[in-house]
Amino acid sequence: MDEQPVSFSVEYPDRPLNRLTTAFRIFTVIPIAILLGTIGGYQASYSGGAGDASTVAAGGTGLLFLPPLLMLLFRQKYPRWWFDWNLELLRFTNRVGVYFGLLTDRYPSTDEQQSLQLDFAYPDAERDLNRWLPLVKWFLAIPHYVVLFVLYVGAFFVVIAAWFAILFTGRYPRGLFDYVVGVARWHNRVVGYAFILITDKYPPFRLAP
Repeated sequence: MDEQPVSFSVEYPDRPLNRLTTAFRIFTVIPIAILLGTIGGYQASYSGGAGDASTVAAGGTGLLFLPPLLMLLFRQKYPRWWFDWNLELLRFTNRVGVYFGLLTDRYPSTDEQQSLQLDFAYPDAERDLNRWLPLVKWFLAIPHYVVLFVLYVGAFFVVIAAWFAILFTGRYPRGLFDYVVGVARWHNRVVGYAFILITDKYPPFRLAP
């Protein structure tokens, strides 16, 4: 099996999971989800008296897509700190997703990798990346969007089944666990290819590593 530019795995919790936090996961995830949401930025407008209008903006920028695209197009460069930002934010986003998907009962850290491993190599833009391909990668990935939509629906029902399994047995059934991790792996490969532009290698249509 060929090695993929984006590697993703989650350590299987071979132990009883916390049933109480599992039961109320939809509530316990709220604080860290709010924090994650602020990184994506927030903007609001309101009107004052005499027709005055004001805009308030807060938060960060989310994953960087357009800046790397323009730099690759015109300079064939991918600034290292943009790469590091995207990698660390994607890791954080996935830690929150892993927790919400019941794959772990450890509360998501903002900086430690915990049970999740997500990595991809820093690309040599001139050697490894086609300067024109970023303009169409999002379009070329359309077949993946269609398949991922179906997989997301399946993952939704799998997580519900796992929720009941954990409440009654304390364990996440291994087959269900592997499916959810596989969907997340597929998702991250598409993000790496089409949105953060760290590879020109087209993602495979598979759940496995």
